[in-house]
Amino acid sequence: MKADLHVHSSYSDGSESVETVMKLARERGVTQISFVDHDTVKGLSEVRKLSEKYRIEVIPGIEISAYDFKRGRKVHVLGYNYHSDAVNIQSICDELLKRRQAHSIWQIEQIIAAGYNLDVEEIMKTAKPSETIYKQHIMHHLTEEAYASIEYKSLYKILFKGNGVASGDIHYIDAFDAVKAIVADGGLAVVAHPGQLDSYDLIPELVALGLGGIERNHLDHTAEDHQKVEALAEQYGLVMTGGTDFHGSYGTEIQVGEIISPTSI
Repeated sequence: MKADLHVHSSYSDGSESVETVMKLARERGVTQISFVDHDTVKGLSEVRKLSEKYRIEVIPGIEISAYDFKRGRKVHVLGYNYHSDAVNIQSICDELLKRRQAHSIWQIEQIIAAGYNLDVEEIMKTAKPSETIYKQHIMHHLTEEAYASIEYKSLYKILFKGNGVASGDIHYIDAFDAVKAIVADGGLAVVAHPGQLDSYDLIPELVALGLGGIERNHLDHTAEDHQKVEALAEQYGLVMTGGTDFHGSYGTEIQVGEIISPTSI
């Protein structure tokens, strides 16, 4: 078993189509994969059709952009193996996607007003098939520099961080509601990269609502994070998962299957 349970595609903020990702996964010996595109299950039907072609088991997945309002922190909640209709997940995510799109349009307007040359229609073409614009799509039209380059990071910081003209964020879903929706749809709710977002304190509270897993293997996790995840998994009987958090050229230079899940789900 070689499972990469955390990959993204052009259905959200990944640069590559699901078929390209599946092809890359096959070339690298991945046997189980989950596309956890942000706040959408739109790509699942296409991924399932490609499963047989590339002989890779597909696990239905999603990554919900949520928030811990008690501690004032972002929390990402992964959902796996939910019912095919995913009515509860889609219900809470549809509004989130609308907020994200409206905010992205506002960001583009602010960047244009600051003197940069951008075309909303051209950015929308880049954003397809997701039909939701992410910051990565905007950056794609601002620079050809690589995501990991100093030039890219500098421009991103100037525009989107601190006092940048396009800084700020949307109102996220409560992490408790995200877990409830996944569980209501028969899925396994998993806290994503808790070391990256410092989500450890929240986990016991989410367990009470049906949280079933915690992500151990992630690019941003240290040996200390692995120990913390393992301790929480043992204490609360949680499944440990993992993956590359692959975004193609819109993310760090990591290949599909380079980081795998410690368990199959």
